[in-house]
Amino acid sequence: MANPTSRHSKSRRDKRRANWKLTPPNTSHCSNCQEPKMPHRVCPSCGTYRGRKVLEVEEIV
Repeated sequence: MANPTSRHSKSRRDKRRANWKLTPPNTSHCSNCQEPKMPHRVCPSCGTYRGRKVLEVEEIV
Protein backbone atom coordinates (compact mmCIF):
# COMPACT_ATOMS: atom_id res chain seq x y z
CA MET A 1 0.00 0.00 0.00
CA ALA A 2 1.79 3.16 1.16
CA ASN A 3 5.37 2.01 0.68
CA PRO A 4 8.03 4.43 -0.53
CA THR A 5 9.33 3.65 -3.99
CA SER A 6 12.75 5.21 -3.48
CA ARG A 7 14.93 5.60 -0.45
CA HIS A 8 15.15 9.02 1.24
CA SER A 9 18.62 10.36 1.93
CA LYS A 10 20.07 10.84 5.41
CA SER A 11 19.98 14.61 5.05
CA ARG A 12 16.30 14.52 4.16
CA ARG A 13 15.58 12.35 7.19
CA ASP A 14 17.63 14.61 9.47
CA LYS A 15 15.88 17.75 8.21
CA ARG A 16 12.59 16.25 9.29
CA ARG A 17 13.94 15.41 12.75
CA ALA A 18 15.59 18.80 13.31
CA ASN A 19 12.59 20.20 15.22
CA TRP A 20 12.62 17.57 17.97
CA LYS A 21 14.74 19.63 20.32
CA LEU A 22 13.71 20.22 23.91
CA THR A 23 12.83 23.67 25.21
CA PRO A 24 13.67 24.70 28.78
CA PRO A 25 10.68 25.15 31.10
CA ASN A 26 9.30 28.66 31.54
CA THR A 27 10.19 30.36 34.79
CA SER A 28 8.94 33.49 36.49
CA HIS A 29 10.32 35.37 39.47
CA CYS A 30 8.80 35.22 42.91
CA SER A 31 7.30 38.56 43.92
CA ASN A 32 8.51 38.09 47.49
CA CYS A 33 12.09 36.81 47.23
CA GLN A 34 12.85 37.25 43.48
CA GLU A 35 13.97 33.62 43.12
CA PRO A 36 13.07 31.83 39.87
CA LYS A 37 10.06 29.52 40.15
CA MET A 38 7.59 27.71 37.94
CA PRO A 39 4.58 29.89 37.07
CA HIS A 40 1.31 29.31 38.98
CA ARG A 41 3.07 27.36 41.73
CA VAL A 42 4.19 27.99 45.29
CA CYS A 43 7.70 29.39 45.55
CA PRO A 44 9.97 26.59 46.80
CA SER A 45 12.40 28.96 48.51
CA CYS A 46 10.03 31.15 50.57
CA GLY A 47 6.65 29.34 50.42
CA THR A 48 4.51 32.21 49.13
CA TYR A 49 1.88 32.18 46.41
CA ARG A 50 0.28 35.36 45.06
CA GLY A 51 1.58 37.43 47.95
CA ARG A 52 0.34 35.10 50.72
CA LYS A 53 2.38 32.76 52.91
CA VAL A 54 1.14 29.27 52.06
CA LEU A 55 3.89 26.88 53.24
CA GLU A 56 6.37 26.84 56.05
CA VAL A 57 9.75 26.21 54.46
CA GLU A 58 12.40 24.49 56.54
CA GLU A 59 16.06 25.36 56.13
CA ILE A 60 18.28 22.37 55.42
CA VAL A 61 21.48 22.55 57.43
